[in-house]
Amino acid sequence: MSRLATLTRRVMRWRFSRFALVGLSGTVINTVVLYLAQEYWFAQLEPFAFRLNFSLALAIFVATVSNFLWNRGWTWGDRNASRERSTLRLFGQYCMAAGGAIAIQFVMAKWLADSVHYLLGNLIAIGVSALFNYAANDLGTFRNRRHKPAPVEESRP
Repeated sequence: MSRLATLTRRVMRWRFSRFALVGLSGTVINTVVLYLAQEYWFAQLEPFAFRLNFSLALAIFVATVSNFLWNRGWTWGDRNASRERSTLRLFGQYCMAAGGAIAIQFVMAKWLADSVHYLLGNLIAIGVSALFNYAANDLGTFRNRRHKPAPVEESRP
């Protein structure tokens, strides 16, 4: 096995481990906000499905902002994408890349809430969407961008 292949696997494990830790913290934030919103902040909203829409949206938004800040600075902080673009622009790209994962989580959590407790359904949905989220951000938002070299002018004799 080549040294390059070994190094690549080591870096990927390290980066995914950081992503997983950030995701775990985001899961805790998401779960706490979802519970507080569902049981207290939006408790007066009826029916349950209507209240769950607002609670899920708030929980996902708060966790997404937290995850973005940690992923930008820690998971992919070594990549030029984190340093070359403004925070707002990068956050927009992060949300677009994670949009599929957010949609998967939202729809799956709502679907599972019909058969299991909404918190358990949300945790399952987060797990399913995590791999999609990692790939979208690793290959999209935080990928190293190659700069095209300036064209070489031909000298004429």
